[in-house]
Amino acid sequence: MRALAAPAPVAVPAGLDHEELAVVRGERSGVTMAVAVHSTRLGPALGGARLWHYERDEDGVADALRLAEAMTYKAAAAGLDLGGGKGVICAPAGEPPAGKLRRAILHDFGDLVESLEGRYITAEDVGTATEDMVEIATRTSHVTGLPVERGGAGDPSPFTAAGVQAAMRAAALRAFGVSDLAGRTVAVVGLGHVGERLARGLAEAGAKLTLADIDLAKSSIAVELDARWLDPEAALVSPCDLVAPCAVGGAITAGNLEELRCRVICGAANNQLADEALAERLAERGILYAPDFIVNAGGLINVYRELHGYDEARATALALGIERVMGEVFAHAERAGTTPLTAARELARRRLDAA
Repeated sequence: MRALAAPAPVAVPAGLDHEELAVVRGERSGVTMAVAVHSTRLGPALGGARLWHYERDEDGVADALRLAEAMTYKAAAAGLDLGGGKGVICAPAGEPPAGKLRRAILHDFGDLVESLEGRYITAEDVGTATEDMVEIATRTSHVTGLPVERGGAGDPSPFTAAGVQAAMRAAALRAFGVSDLAGRTVAVVGLGHVGERLARGLAEAGAKLTLADIDLAKSSIAVELDARWLDPEAALVSPCDLVAPCAVGGAITAGNLEELRCRVICGAANNQLADEALAERLAERGILYAPDFIVNAGGLINVYRELHGYDEARATALALGIERVMGEVFAHAERAGTTPLTAARELARRRLDAA
């Protein structure tokens, strides 16, 4: 593993095996940022640029490492010729950076991406948007998710949300015997780009919603959709058929697992389990966990198509195909007597090993 211009000692979580880690302090912004490349076995590592405030810079670097590994499995399981990587920008405390500071941060990050010479391709993620990709693209060509008018595919969140809802249908079929989500009670925890779109899609499908976000202003979405509004911690453990963690990772912990009162966990967030060993405990409790790197692959599929000649209809069809893939993962897990998480990892590893 190679670390570039690390501003402080970096604690790498045990058990992670990455090809490359680049950590810099931005020349213009003074902000710490990292790119982790987990694998390029199947192709260049593609993963979003996350702009988030962490208590310590080391926490942001550790997040990049965890997320990059998840991207490897996501791309492999989806059948894409991509590796896994992730960018993390450690935002200052307070309001999200704007104006000149935000531009400086994005240009610094673009320089970091360019320094990796194509081994990592960036895209939008939590805290960044399509317009941010335009700024990053002034410093590097290794960027996807550009606006349609710039030759890109635009915002990938509709495809991520569509894929999550498709995975929910597969999970509902496995858990309840029918894939129809009409009448199902669903708690969507986190109403960012993907979470809000998912909530609206579920409302159209006839689901009964509980919504939650740390931003109280988003309670207006609950009013609009005739949904119940709770704070995120309460929503996560509220009685419902499905819980959809759609904010940052680590939502399911050893501390709240016994309080869960859902039948299915199926959401858009990466790394929803604070510890992967919790997958076994969920299974013991009769809670069906849909592995996040299968569920949320729709956005990655969309930007991947951008790299190979964008076709919206093809991208949509592939995102909706997550329902079939998720069903196969559940079926394999049942046959093998293992968890869906283990079955999903085996699917991805078979493709990685074949490469």
